[in-house]
Amino acid sequence: MPYKNPKDRNFKREYELQVKRGDIDEKIERQRARRAIDKTGKDANKNGKADKREGKDVSHKKPLSKGGSNKDGYFIESRAKNRSRNYKK
Repeated sequence: MPYKNPKDRNFKREYELQVKRGDIDEKIERQRARRAIDKTGKDANKNGKADKREGKDVSHKKPLSKGGSNKDGYFIESRAKNRSRNYKK
C-alpha cells in the first residue's frame, strides 16, 4: 500500500492489525528459535550469530503459518530453499 506522503502512514493501526492477525506471535516464535540456535552454537567472529547460522534461515518442520511451533522442531536451512516453499497453497 504505497503512500504519496510517508507521514500519512498509520503505524499504530498497522501494528493493531498485525496483532489481530496473529503475526506478532509467529514473529516471537521465530525469534526464540533463532536465539536458541545462537545460544548453542559457536560464535568465532563475535557478531552475535552462531557460525552455522551465518547466511542461513531457521526453518520450522511444521510451518508457523500452518499452526506449527518451536516444539514441533526447527533446523537450519539455506535462505533460498526455506523461502522457495509456498505454504499458502
